[in-house]
Amino acid sequence: MSQQVVTRFAPSPTGFLHIGGARTALFNWLFARGHGGKFLLRIEDTDRARSTAEATQAILDGLTWLGLDHDGEVISQFERAERHREVALEMLAAGKAYKCFSSQDEIQTFRDTARAEGKSTLFQSPWRDATPDMHPEGTPHVIRIKAPRDGSTVIRDRVQGDVTIRNDQLDDMVLLRGDGNPVYMLAVAVDDHDMGVTHVIRGDDHLNNAARQMMIYEAMGWPLPVYAHIPLIHGPDGKKLSKRHGALGVEEYQKMGYPAAGIRNYLARLGWGHGDDEFFSDEQAKAWFELEGIGKAPARLDFKKLENLCGQHIAATPDAALLHELTEFLAVTGQPPLEPAKLALFSDGMYCLKERAKTFHELLDKASFILVDRPVQPDEKAAAMLEPVSRGILRELTPQLQNARWTRGDLEALANQFAEDHGMKFGKLAGPLRAALAGRTATPSVFDMMLILGRDESIARLTDAASGGS
Repeated sequence: MSQQVVTRFAPSPTGFLHIGGARTALFNWLFARGHGGKFLLRIEDTDRARSTAEATQAILDGLTWLGLDHDGEVISQFERAERHREVALEMLAAGKAYKCFSSQDEIQTFRDTARAEGKSTLFQSPWRDATPDMHPEGTPHVIRIKAPRDGSTVIRDRVQGDVTIRNDQLDDMVLLRGDGNPVYMLAVAVDDHDMGVTHVIRGDDHLNNAARQMMIYEAMGWPLPVYAHIPLIHGPDGKKLSKRHGALGVEEYQKMGYPAAGIRNYLARLGWGHGDDEFFSDEQAKAWFELEGIGKAPARLDFKKLENLCGQHIAATPDAALLHELTEFLAVTGQPPLEPAKLALFSDGMYCLKERAKTFHELLDKASFILVDRPVQPDEKAAAMLEPVSRGILRELTPQLQNARWTRGDLEALANQFAEDHGMKFGKLAGPLRAALAGRTATPSVFDMMLILGRDESIARLTDAASGGS
């Protein structure tokens, strides 16, 4: 039986969950879920000065909103420092690492001399082959790995292909600092091994790290994971994504009103493809996602594509699930929750509200006729529609509506007949009806609004508008 796939997402808790990090998490999640494997979460909190509990929570909240569930407990890298030290000392005992007593000044002098002589400035410690009897007593030291000096290291990468690094480009990396604390490179390799990670899927800014982490695997005799280094996300102008391109943090996208399913779909398509498929479900993405589908070139963020996909997902999402996500959106944007009566109307009206809405902001905007209370205050454009002649028309129409059957067909027939009897096109009647029912001129169909609001509320609003200012 083949080995179970285990992937991991390992962010540093020094800020929000970056949209690029979210895509990395998504790729790991899709690959694990699609192969019946595990998706693990590790917080790389060894930088104590910059790691915060708030940032850790923001990352967890971002993953929860995106729907990327992880298996098992969240692992803290910092809490595993003792294990990292243990591995370094194991390498030292096996002769794969050594104690280096060179001071910072000595290292700097070595580099300055090498630079002046036009040689490599990679530090070559004089302590590499020293025997224990040569070690000075009580002198501070670091522990360095013995990097291979000859030949080359090949990273067999499932996205980038084979990447060859000459071993004379690799220095004897420090494993334990002078204070006994493990370095990041050691921590990552040990954690990935101990967590059973089979596939390391991460940004290609970590590609060079792979060669250094592989030295630790090889020194310890551990099997290497499969590497897949994915290109970074660029802005629409082709430059590295930054604040000038707009939102960077996942929580900003949530507050902008994008549905999580739309973000998942869009991020999956950002640098990965399955034929010409643009719009797809989570189940399809899990079934289709393979590392071979990831492109080598950086992907460009395209807000038009994002909005288009989000609109399709809003339209395709079951009403109850959409209402649930809308409720969460109201909470994170600090808006009051919907009262039960409005929630019921929203539920009734979702069939027409969710068509062509690309965000929850747009969905709420379309539903403004539900959210307003009587007496409806028309905006400037709507007020212009309610001049004396139009109010007279509404006064005449309202009694006929009171006796109508409240179905779409009957309401349409009645309104069209009324318009014909008064020698006008229905469009001329629609303007005042919109203004009376919603207080604005851009709304869903007047018949949809009447059906959703119901007979009593619709007639009350029309009566208010007909009598206003007369």
